[in-house]
Amino acid sequence: MKLNKTYRAAIAVILTVVAISSCKKKSSDDDAAPLKPEPEQFLIDCRNAISNANSLLNGIIKVADTRTEQNTLVPLNEIWIQVGNTDAKASLYSSVHPDKTVQESADTCSQEVSAFTSELGLNRDLYDAIKNLSTTGMDDDAKRLVTVTLRDFTRSGVDKDDAAREKIKKFEDDILKTGQDFGNNITDDVRSIELDSEADLEGLPEDYITSHRPETAGGKFVITTDYPDSTPFFAYAKSDEARRRLMYEFKNRAYPKNLEILENLLTQRYELATLLGYDDWAAYITEDKMIRTKKAVAEFIDDTSNAAADRAEHEYATLLEARKKDDGAATSVGEWQKAYYEEIVKGSEYGLDSKTVREYFAAQKVKDGLLELVQDLYGVKFEKATDATLWHESVEAFDVFDAATKVKLGRIFLDLYPRENKYKHAAQFTLKDGIKDKQFPEGVLVCNFPEPSGDDPGLMEHDDVVTMFHEFGHLLHHIFGGQQKWKAFSGVATEWDFVEVPSQLFEEWAWDYKVLSRFAKHYKTDEVIPEELVVKMNAANKFGVGLQTRHQMFYASISLGYYNQNPENLDTTETLKTLQAKYSMYPYMEDTHFQTSFGHLDGYSAIYYTYMWSLVIAKDLLSVFRDSSNELDLLNPATMQEFREKILASGGSHDAADLVVNFLGRSFTSEAFKNWLSE
Repeated sequence: MKLNKTYRAAIAVILTVVAISSCKKKSSDDDAAPLKPEPEQFLIDCRNAISNANSLLNGIIKVADTRTEQNTLVPLNEIWIQVGNTDAKASLYSSVHPDKTVQESADTCSQEVSAFTSELGLNRDLYDAIKNLSTTGMDDDAKRLVTVTLRDFTRSGVDKDDAAREKIKKFEDDILKTGQDFGNNITDDVRSIELDSEADLEGLPEDYITSHRPETAGGKFVITTDYPDSTPFFAYAKSDEARRRLMYEFKNRAYPKNLEILENLLTQRYELATLLGYDDWAAYITEDKMIRTKKAVAEFIDDTSNAAADRAEHEYATLLEARKKDDGAATSVGEWQKAYYEEIVKGSEYGLDSKTVREYFAAQKVKDGLLELVQDLYGVKFEKATDATLWHESVEAFDVFDAATKVKLGRIFLDLYPRENKYKHAAQFTLKDGIKDKQFPEGVLVCNFPEPSGDDPGLMEHDDVVTMFHEFGHLLHHIFGGQQKWKAFSGVATEWDFVEVPSQLFEEWAWDYKVLSRFAKHYKTDEVIPEELVVKMNAANKFGVGLQTRHQMFYASISLGYYNQNPENLDTTETLKTLQAKYSMYPYMEDTHFQTSFGHLDGYSAIYYTYMWSLVIAKDLLSVFRDSSNELDLLNPATMQEFREKILASGGSHDAADLVVNFLGRSFTSEAFKNWLSE
């Protein structure tokens, strides 16, 4: 996603609409001043929106005439718009606003919106109103909305007695607050190590060393756990001890605070799920996904792990041999060593120097090149927004127009660089869901890439470039899918385990020479990236696929394993150790607590498997982009526009499985994915 998505334990319609839309804000031109709202006014606006939604709700309940689309569904849609806009703004501010008091007000707003949506999902009068609707004469979208809404009312516990519904509401409120605490602790806990001399940074690129030199003579070199610091350090720093120290801090972020908070979160969700009639939270949360059951998730994790096993074992043995050249007595490769020795192997076996690669990816050129590529492929035009308000001076905003019709489609925001108290990962946040003839979709790209400054071009690792393409795939889904009448179907509103498909697919474009040659130019000479270098990048990229797949299944097994049981006697650290030994090739790092900074345990809860599930589908969809010689043709606008219309523009108006059939002409299979693993 991340999409960064705050999962609500309210009715799944609202849950999907609000959760996958995590953030929202407006755009801006270079002269626009950062928005600094007073926390008091922020809450006033939030509460006014909830009050308006309550008035609409009362109007629906009081309808005495025959229930119709106009007197019931339309005002219900308006309720979802009101609370969705409000919650999205609060989610964004909580994650990215530079003023801590505004972040705190945003959290309060989210809590109050959650309380309202919980009550909405448990409102029997509203449920009866929708149940009494006649769908005769309605179009397919309206009929689907009625069906999905009634299903999700039932899942929310609307049929329980008054005492049970009150408990459900209390659980939902508590889960939101606990999740907020969990995420805020991760954001706030930026750790670091200190190094005595430049010799401790041997192996790192010169621009990295320059940017970390202490301001005073004799000062320490400080390396933080933020990604622009830690990612290159793990990959290039020659000092094994320094990498080990940084990894130790990285894997202990938010520890010990989040240990108890995570335990509370697991307990609250388990008790809510059992109150709703499910065995556990995993059983509840998988029910409305493509995969349907927690048993199927467990089978998928094992099947995928087994498919990657032979490759992973070979790759691990290769890394261990590389490590033995530095330490003949080595018997394992630790997590602080994997990135470093992957670079060694890619250099020795594939002739790739990633430090050379990054010299072709200056941040500004990558951003401009990506925007130009999307314009050409998808038939759109980006124009710098001139009426936008920003929450920080580094944020940019662009209006999106259909190039052929000149019709405005929406607005995007790019918040690309790290700062204090900002969300630490990469995600697409929703600012507004698009509603046909009512409001444009607005989406926000929140990342933490190296920021250009002075003579520093902000050189990106190629992995950063891939991440940017991935998150932009979410952004395009949000914009193109945001032309719906019903908010429940707007934007990234498919089943959650299909959400990552467009973004997983768009990563392929970041590996294609014809694509990269458009914008990947040396930051000093402006030389276009050599084709032979991209060939080496692709060859080297295949190394580690098995290891990465197994490690991702380790993450998925934690996600499922924490939520598919009564957590009363669950030791999260011991369970993590057991699952890491079963699925990952890398041994557990003693005295670390990765689970306390695994933010997806809140947002995705039991369904982290969705990333790999989506990759399976994406690899199958890629077949449509091959030419008659079975070569990838990624710069064919006609194919991309077909993808835009058949997948992205549909939003959540059809089941994801039907979208796949519409595009592929058949149901998806795992054959392409398994072939990719075995290449």
